[in-house]
Amino acid sequence: MEMKWEKKGCVFDPTQHGLPFGCFAYAKGPQAVAMDGFRRVYFSSCSQDSSRKYLSNVCYADFSLDFGEVRKVNRHEVIALGELGAFDEHGIFPVHIFRGEQRELWAYTTGWSRRVSVSAEGAIGLAISRDLGRTFQKVGVGPIVCASLQEPFLIGDPFILKVRDAFHMWYIFGLRWISPDQGHQAERVYKIAHATSTDGINWKREGLPIIKDSLGSDECQALPSVLEVNGIYHMVFCYRDAVGFRTEPGKGYRLGYAYSLDLVQWVRNDRLLGLPLTGEGWDGEMMCYPHLFDLGGRIALLYNGNNFGRNGFGLAILQSDINEHIIR
Repeated sequence: MEMKWEKKGCVFDPTQHGLPFGCFAYAKGPQAVAMDGFRRVYFSSCSQDSSRKYLSNVCYADFSLDFGEVRKVNRHEVIALGELGAFDEHGIFPVHIFRGEQRELWAYTTGWSRRVSVSAEGAIGLAISRDLGRTFQKVGVGPIVCASLQEPFLIGDPFILKVRDAFHMWYIFGLRWISPDQGHQAERVYKIAHATSTDGINWKREGLPIIKDSLGSDECQALPSVLEVNGIYHMVFCYRDAVGFRTEPGKGYRLGYAYSLDLVQWVRNDRLLGLPLTGEGWDGEMMCYPHLFDLGGRIALLYNGNNFGRNGFGLAILQSDINEHIIR
């Protein structure tokens, strides 16, 4: 039985709000955080440097508790981009916010920098806020998780959950770059993986994909988001074809779903999610970069639509029992 959702439509269009630092479009990778009396959504927007190349900047918008009203958009720098040569010199996308101790907020960032033979490289960094999420300061210039022997490219998209005394991270790593026909740029293949930690900084990685492919070995999986409901762990992510996803209908991002009873074995069944592409509207051709979260006792999902979130993000609220299709 498929889940039943009520779509609220696009709740934030960045072109309708003045964004800082010359950001002009995109609100990618929305991540909701409950604050006192309102909800804050962090996202990445785009600006350009002096050579008119893209940069990714962390922004946020404050909403009413029911997401019916946008109250404020930041006008200041939330997390600084990296210094010359740093892993996050050219952008931070996405960012995941984890609530730490003593009212701290920890931002697990995906920093990226431009390359010559391929478009970019990525790694995971950490920044901490002690002013209720208004600004974040990095714990260091370098990343906390980067490429390794088993995970050679493109580390990013962290999502963190603390289960009892252990931190769990779901993230992506690149398996390979595909060399296309002459005149076309190289494309990447990346999968979702899992790591654990005792302190949230030093991570033990497994170096293996944990979600089965549905499009074949060149399927790209991105931005895992995990929510525990009565002992069952639910993951929503996005996936696409490695080649042709920018221009060919049906090859772009769509939403995937998997569940686990033990945080080790994951059962994938995208159909159960009940959020297929419809071909119509702001999210009819693409649904991507999801964030699954608790909205006042109800399960909600923020996600981007067509064109990788150029026109903002939307909200859907679950109307059915998320566990009713699970066989224990």
